[in-house]
Amino acid sequence: MGIESNVAAASGAVFLVGLGEELWKKFLPKYLESLGASAAIVGLFGTAEDFYDAIYQYPGGWIADHWGRRKALLSILAAAIVGYVIYLASPAWPYLFLGLAFVMSWQAMGSPAIFATIGDALPKERRAMGFTIQSTLKRIPMVISPLIGGAMIGAVGLQRGIRTGLVLTLALAGLALGLLWTLRLPVEVHRRVKMLGVWNSFQPTLKRLLVSDIVIRTCEGMADIFTVLYVTNVSRITIPKYGILVAVQLLTSILIYGRATLRRRIDRQAQHSCHK
Repeated sequence: MGIESNVAAASGAVFLVGLGEELWKKFLPKYLESLGASAAIVGLFGTAEDFYDAIYQYPGGWIADHWGRRKALLSILAAAIVGYVIYLASPAWPYLFLGLAFVMSWQAMGSPAIFATIGDALPKERRAMGFTIQSTLKRIPMVISPLIGGAMIGAVGLQRGIRTGLVLTLALAGLALGLLWTLRLPVEVHRRVKMLGVWNSFQPTLKRLLVSDIVIRTCEGMADIFTVLYVTNVSRITIPKYGILVAVQLLTSILIYGRATLRRRIDRQAQHSCHK
């Protein structure tokens, strides 16, 4: 597909880190529960996760613009690795809140830097395909790793299975650091942009779309963190089977995403042919 080397490195890093994180990410509420956390604490953990996911986006973009894409991504992933180590060594649930502050740096701060890397590395007419490749590679681990993680937990137990997954995540994150080290993009001086200015530049349709997305994500957040607890504690489905259910859900998501992307590309090609 003629993938540019910087895009390949950034997308490969996303794939490797995701391959590790998804081994245990969907089972983390059960891990909290096993360390003595109540349902209220699990809910607070979900709120903290969403809070970091929101507030880390802006500093992630600022760092990517001022430090350069390579230095920013390396620093962000290094912070996430600190979080994995805290998770691994946690003797009780309060330590997971500390680890979360570091772990979320890759998911939240890393996203603007990854998108900026693809935007810098590719010409405008190839960026859509670059984002598609990155998004696909990001989603593949979401199908594979829950199957492996669920089977691992079923075989060796919850806490030991989660910690084994964290060790594997550290190894994969180390490989991802090696890929990010190969990024070769110049550090450019970008003009200052204020958040209010960006919001005012949006078309009214896009503003309404963002508001609707906020409402949808608010509703999802009420139940998402508790799903694994409901399925395993109330419905009495085993963790390995829950891993299978997660894989089926996310495979469906990938297929829908891929179909929508293909349809948009076909529509653009058709419009281009009509203009000619």
